Amino acid sequence: MKNVIIMAGGASSRMKRSLSKSHLSEDEKNLAEKVHKSLIPLGKDKKPLLFYLISNAVAAGINKIYLTTSPENLAFQKWLETWQKNNYFKDVKIQIAIQYLKADHKKPLGTADAIEQAIDQYPELLKTTFIVCNGDNLYSKEAFHQLIRPRKSPHALISYARSGLKFNDERIKKFAVMDINVFGYLNQIIEKPNAETVERCRDASGEIRISMNIFSFYGQKLYPYLKNCSIHPIRKEKELPEAVRLMNKAHSNQIICYSINENILDLTSAEDISSFDNL
Repeated sequence: MKNVIIMAGGASSRMKRSLSKSHLSEDEKNLAEKVHKSLIPLGKDKKPLLFYLISNAVAAGINKIYLTTSPENLAFQKWLETWQKNNYFKDVKIQIAIQYLKADHKKPLGTADAIEQAIDQYPELLKTTFIVCNGDNLYSKEAFHQLIRPRKSPHALISYARSGLKFNDERIKKFAVMDINVFGYLNQIIEKPNAETVERCRDASGEIRISMNIFSFYGQKLYPYLKNCSIHPIRKEKELPEAVRLMNKAHSNQIICYSINENILDLTSAEDISSFDNL
């Protein structure tokens, strides 16, 4: 089986806060307000980002998908039923994993917790390799294909060339930079780096490598670090990059980096909706 966990939890709060300042029509704003952002109709065919994302994964050879979301986002189930009726993804098994609130917490506990709960609900993930990616980025067929090909390392991730990303400077400054060693393995992912750190992380070709949160892990080796990941003091979440940092600190040269030079469509704010018009 070739597996992917798509993270589509949360309430799309950043997206919904940006609606009032967007140039969308009132009908588009109303629809975007009601559904999770990965379910907003996009492109010429007015299908949701999740449809295009799954299509690319399937085209690369993925045949089992775990969709992680929160209990209030079960609109995903209706979409899956619709796609099944229309014979989309007929050779692919799609299952939903629910990220439940932990005791004494008022919001979901972050991406590391989402994956931990997915593994708890589907223990077969402990004994296999799987991709993890965001539900609000449209990763290409090539990105998925890179991560399912045979490799010696237990884990891998895609490193995006900063020069290939078509975001404005203000936005791209917020992306995490990757520090990669001369053998192609991850040293660390650096969140919100300053200019000096960015320059220090240029690779041998002079390129700055960006993490867009698409990884491949062997479940059993990742799971302890998800479970023991600390809660961020400000965001109050267990974050996947922190679990990756802990794992990499314990065992270096186990996360191989695959370089890609291409743009990636991202659905963070309402203004991003128009970037999908040519799909």
